[in-house]
Amino acid sequence: MKMIRNLIALSLPLLLLGIFSTVNSGCGVYRFSEAGKLPDTIRTVKVNFIENRAQYVNPQLSPRLTDKLRQKIVGQTKLSQTNNDNADWVITGFVKEYAFSTSAISGQQASNNRLTVTVHITKSDNKANLTDDYDVSRSFEFKGNRTFQQAETDLADEMIRTLTDEIFNKLFSDW
Repeated sequence: MKMIRNLIALSLPLLLLGIFSTVNSGCGVYRFSEAGKLPDTIRTVKVNFIENRAQYVNPQLSPRLTDKLRQKIVGQTKLSQTNNDNADWVITGFVKEYAFSTSAISGQQASNNRLTVTVHITKSDNKANLTDDYDVSRSFEFKGNRTFQQAETDLADEMIRTLTDEIFNKLFSDW
């Protein structure tokens, strides 16, 4: 009886490891840079400057977001960046919302605030003569004791990274 318990005790971790390996074997890392993910006809991209048309303008947001999006597309796809208007894809966009609001109140004071940023993106596919428009919107929470300027400084890197990832995923989600 003791021998059977020892055998079960030794076999259980191996059985769990086998189940875990089997379940995870179908889960692979998806990369947009893998060959064949984009049609062969799409080779070049032009990313225009993402303008800031929001009522409140953060002067660092547009240039940083534009630069980061260009870097991500060139670094993670087979597309080549060009300044030619006849690029296979032309990406344009603008910041349409950059707004602060209170998200939580405690003791008649704001305990949490929220910065909401919305970017409108247009992808023009010159090869297929198609245009796709969409908005990417994200909210960023910060403590109520922080000023808006402090929050912008604290959240700047997270904003750029998150918005860039969201825009990139929208652009390449069909492939």
